[in-house]
Amino acid sequence: MSSRPIAASLPGKAPPRRPRRAAGRATDMRRPRLALALLAIGLAGCTVGPDYVRPPIDAPAAFRFEAAQVAETADAEWWKQYGDPVLDRLIAQALEANRNVKIAAANVEAAAAIVTQARAPMFPQIGYGAAAERARFSEAGGSPLSGYVANPRNLYQGSFTATWEIDLWGRIRRQTEAAQANLLGTEQARRGAILSLVANVASSYLQLRGLDEALEVAKKTQQVYAESLQIFRYQFEYGQVSQMNVAQAQSQYETASAQIPAIEQQIAQLENAISVLVGSNPGPIPRGKTVAELTSPPVPAGLPSQLLERRPDIMQAEAQLVAANARIGAAKALYFPTISLTGAFGAASSDLSSLFKGPASTWSFAGSIVGPIFTAGLVSGQVAQAEATQQAALFGYEQTIQSAFADVSNALVARQMLLEQVAAQERLVRALRDYSRLARLQYDGGYSPYSTVLQAEQSLFPAELTLATLRASAAGSVANLYKAMGGAWIDRADAMTGGAASGGLRQAQAPGSR
Repeated sequence: MSSRPIAASLPGKAPPRRPRRAAGRATDMRRPRLALALLAIGLAGCTVGPDYVRPPIDAPAAFRFEAAQVAETADAEWWKQYGDPVLDRLIAQALEANRNVKIAAANVEAAAAIVTQARAPMFPQIGYGAAAERARFSEAGGSPLSGYVANPRNLYQGSFTATWEIDLWGRIRRQTEAAQANLLGTEQARRGAILSLVANVASSYLQLRGLDEALEVAKKTQQVYAESLQIFRYQFEYGQVSQMNVAQAQSQYETASAQIPAIEQQIAQLENAISVLVGSNPGPIPRGKTVAELTSPPVPAGLPSQLLERRPDIMQAEAQLVAANARIGAAKALYFPTISLTGAFGAASSDLSSLFKGPASTWSFAGSIVGPIFTAGLVSGQVAQAEATQQAALFGYEQTIQSAFADVSNALVARQMLLEQVAAQERLVRALRDYSRLARLQYDGGYSPYSTVLQAEQSLFPAELTLATLRASAAGSVANLYKAMGGAWIDRADAMTGGAASGGLRQAQAPGSR
């Protein structure tokens, strides 16, 4: 670094001529100042504690039970691919009004404010103060008052103060790093709430449509049984059937009737749950297409390693690990001294009119250094606590990743097995319907007793209920798979919430935020 005066570097202006001795003396005086400045810069760049490095992850090469035909990493609004406008409106309403999403957004704003607080000590703190006093002193005791001092006297004061802690060891920077990591973790928690919300609304709506189908099956079966019961009662009056046949038909009818209120209860409870998800009071939920009319979205694809960047819970766990790692440095910085600079400028006068005149001015500059010598394990205990917390966060991060792998594998196998169950159940229902039709034809022709009809119909009814449930579960399995896989579709859903937390997040990440 050149010691030439700044004016010499300006075009069209020559440096002033000075005696050689004076110039040499000025240069000699600047050398120690330059050395101190370089030393301060070097110390300011010193940050104790470990820097974060992502731990190695043992990810499987592929997922188990992966489908043969899958789509590329799905980043689109997959729920719209069901082709049900009612479902689309419910999800849009949920993203806009769900209370859990709003709570998560408020938590992000709170975390952003904590970042601002943690970063503040890195900059000088400037304040002001003013005071006015009127007091009378005793003239009978103590030091005698000068005759030039008025008694009682007035005192007016005004000042500006500045304090600055020089973060030589990076304690404040590590605390800021931890706060920023917590902010990012809170943001990922908000994105996780959006992910769960969309998947829950979709799966709950599909489950509701499955219950609607089951209710329809139960009511149709009840109607058929009611007609059969009425016929048997007429036949019993004319002696064509026994009372046992009537009792069998009655039991059949009551069995179907008992299923209706149970299914209606499940429907009401599920409607209330969906109402809460969409941010409204409990009440009925509109219906769109039936489960059979829906189009199944494509199965998302992806490698297990991609979950590290797609799952909000994994990114949240890693942010917690980053924060815990930074707190180790903040704790170790307590071993080193704290250096602070303070300054004040103001005025003090017994006369308010002369408060702003030259003789009333006051100023002060000071520096302090404070360091530990013996703390009885206070600092070392904080360091040990921070290191243990970092280890716990590391294990939590690894466990979250393993749980994510398991979630995807479970979702894949659930979808595959559900599809196979639906196909098998459809074959069973077709066979039982044929069996029931043939049994009734034989009974009407007098070739078989009515017990054969009862046996066939009693087997058909629960099979149809099971089929309705399996169809809804199979349709919802894709939603669960998208939930397990994560992806950029969360950002698209986030845009539908209004992005309430984005402003606070950007402000906290911006350097020099107030």
